[in-house]
Amino acid sequence: MTRANPFDDLGDFAPKAQAKPVEAQQIERIAAEMGFPSRQPATAPAHPRKPQARRRYTTGRNQQLNVKATAETVARFYRLADQQGVPLGELLEQALQALEKTIQQPA
Repeated sequence: MTRANPFDDLGDFAPKAQAKPVEAQQIERIAAEMGFPSRQPATAPAHPRKPQARRRYTTGRNQQLNVKATAETVARFYRLADQQGVPLGELLEQALQALEKTIQQPA
């Protein structure tokens, strides 16, 4: 029994014609006509940010105090330190001195 060679007649097979590349501008135009949203990110206007001042000071303080507080209290503490232009440790010392004065004053 002889078997037919599958590679004998390959004349019917021809490579497919290469597709012509479509220009990006034409694709964008067709997409806009058909109502497709763009994949390009929308450009938001950039507002220049004021650089935040550094809060790093060289002090003799080397002890750390961790305190839980509300977000409002922490924001208030940082705001007061920024207004006074002092490190957080200095602001804490000022607050403790003021508290001690009010406690020591007779009511």
